[in-house]
Amino acid sequence: MKLRYATLASIIATTFCFSAAAKDTQSSNDNNRQHIEKYGFIYGLGIGVNNGIYKDYDLPVIPLPIIGYRGEKFSAFGPFVSYHAWQNESLKLSLKAAPRFGGFKQDDADIFNGMDERKLSIDAGFGLTYQQNDWKVDTSIMRDILGKSDGLEIKSTLGKMMRFGPVFIEPSVGLSYVDANHVDYYYGVRAHEVTNSRHQFDGKSALNKTLGLSVMTPIFFNGITTLGIENTWYDSSISDSPLTDGDSSLSVRIMFSKFF
Repeated sequence: MKLRYATLASIIATTFCFSAAAKDTQSSNDNNRQHIEKYGFIYGLGIGVNNGIYKDYDLPVIPLPIIGYRGEKFSAFGPFVSYHAWQNESLKLSLKAAPRFGGFKQDDADIFNGMDERKLSIDAGFGLTYQQNDWKVDTSIMRDILGKSDGLEIKSTLGKMMRFGPVFIEPSVGLSYVDANHVDYYYGVRAHEVTNSRHQFDGKSALNKTLGLSVMTPIFFNGITTLGIENTWYDSSISDSPLTDGDSSLSVRIMFSKFF
C-alpha cells in the first residue's frame, strides 16, 4: 500500500544520511578529532514503523533492504540521488532528486473509499548544508516535477553530533514548510469526494515541526548501526483534514549498513 512508502522513504533517507557520513575517528596531538569520509557501495538492512496521521491506517513493522553508492560528488541511495555541485570548508551546495512517496489508493483504508488516487511523484531541487564543528544545518528546497501535486517543500534541520566513546548521538530539531498545492493534494477532499462522514476540505500551506534523536555506532560487525526516533507535529492546515485523526506522528527505525 502506498501509505507504507512514506515510512520507507523515512528509513531510506535517514540511513543514507548516516551511512554516507560514516567516518573513522583519529586523534591528533591536541586531542581534536579529524574525520575521514568513506566512499563506495553501501549495503544493509533496516526496519521501521510510523504510526502515521491518516485515519484507520495501522502501519506494521516494515523490513527494508539497503543498497547505495557514495562518491566524492555523486551519491545514490535507492531512489535518492544527490550531486555536490559546490563546497568550501563550511558550506556545501547539492543538487537533489527524490521520490515523493505520499499518496493513497481507495483500498489503503476505509477513509479513502470513493476518493481519487493520490499518486507518488518525484521532487527535485537543491540542498545547502552548513557545518561548524559538531553543529550542522541542512536546508533543502524541493518541488514536484511530475505535476502530481505541483507542491513545494522547504525544509531545514539543525543538529548537533555528540560523541561518547564509539557512540555518536545527534539530537535535532526541524521545520518543514509545504505549500497549499502539496497540502491540498495529499490531505484535501474534493467536491465529488464528499460523503456524510467526509466533508470537503481545501488544503492551505502548513508549517510542520520535528524533533529527532539518532544514535549511531560502528562497533558491530565492522558496519554502522543506527537507531532513529522522530516525532513530527503537523500544522492545523493538515490535522484539520477529515482524512487525519491526530496532529502528530512518531517514527522509529533501526538500521545496519556497511561499505563493500
